[in-house]
Amino acid sequence: MLTTPITAALVRGALDLEYTERGLLPHRLPARARQQIPDGQLAMAESQPSGVRLVFRTTASLVELDVLATKRVFAGAPPRPDGVYDLFVDGRLAGQASVTEGDTITVDLTTGDARHQPGPVRTLRFDGLPWHEKNVEIWLPHNETTQLVALRTDASVHSVQSADRRIWLHHGSSISQGSNAATPTGIWPATAAAIAGVELVNLGFGGSALLDPFTARAMRDTAADFISVKIGINLVNADLLRLRAFGPAVHGFLDTIREGHPTTPLLVVSPLYCPIHEHTPGPLEFDPDGLREGKVRFRATGDPAETAAGKLTLTVIRDELARIVKERSTSDPHLRHLDGLELYGEADHAELPLPDRLHPDAATHRLIGERFARLAFDAS
Repeated sequence: MLTTPITAALVRGALDLEYTERGLLPHRLPARARQQIPDGQLAMAESQPSGVRLVFRTTASLVELDVLATKRVFAGAPPRPDGVYDLFVDGRLAGQASVTEGDTITVDLTTGDARHQPGPVRTLRFDGLPWHEKNVEIWLPHNETTQLVALRTDASVHSVQSADRRIWLHHGSSISQGSNAATPTGIWPATAAAIAGVELVNLGFGGSALLDPFTARAMRDTAADFISVKIGINLVNADLLRLRAFGPAVHGFLDTIREGHPTTPLLVVSPLYCPIHEHTPGPLEFDPDGLREGKVRFRATGDPAETAAGKLTLTVIRDELARIVKERSTSDPHLRHLDGLELYGEADHAELPLPDRLHPDAATHRLIGERFARLAFDAS
């Protein structure tokens, strides 16, 4: 077996790589942005490698990858499934694997307290691969922080030069990160990227699509041929802004992106359908009845009457985003708007309801990705 150093030449989809005492930790925000993160939620989300993959060329029939996973356990909630690693050979799924051990962080959902327990490095093994020269991709879990420790193969490994495929840079919430999807290539952005034949850089951050200026600067400084931003659901369930501040915050976020990408096609996507927040503001909370039953469900706790005082709901945000994009597009011909209800609307919810009232399941991720590829990447 040959050991190949894991370097930036083999990693795609990450904006930064941190060399720790135990391995290589991919980040989806650069170091400067991470210094400005105000909470543990975003710090956790950006370290979970949604859309990040190892890419190399080899004739090897056996690939081993040592990883240090971080398992998150939520006290009182059902056990979370282990993160999945998808292995592709020349664009086709050729293997899947998981590790059951690693560092563990146990979180009390009622208090927010967290306890960290160090754990072991474990080995993923993919064998029986065809001996011919091939491109290999290993997609890391979208929902499990992963440190890369060692890569071993039974033949030499070479980096793959960037293909002619164009880069799609996307920012969104936990749905974009992949919440409730079963595999890292099953999240809707990965599905859309595969159909459209583009390279994905996924800045979907669970609970953290909050128009943060450091995220906009990271997007400004990242190479991209297409850019999309999905705005809304986290602003409502965090009860973060009022209508007066929302519009200027959207303008500022888009202005910053345009500093680095003045003519890149830029798509603003409004929220998907979510009944608990269509007309009811946040904040969002775990449904205590669900937790007593051992299930994770969410509920909105705001008062619909408060929208008159500027509280945000999904319907308010959709109207405002449509207005903002219409006004800006008079001087920005490369700016477009996509109504999130075209990706997942009320009729879809009747057929494919949100299991926890907030996030789509695996089948719905597939549906959203297929629709996005058709609506966003057509000739127009």
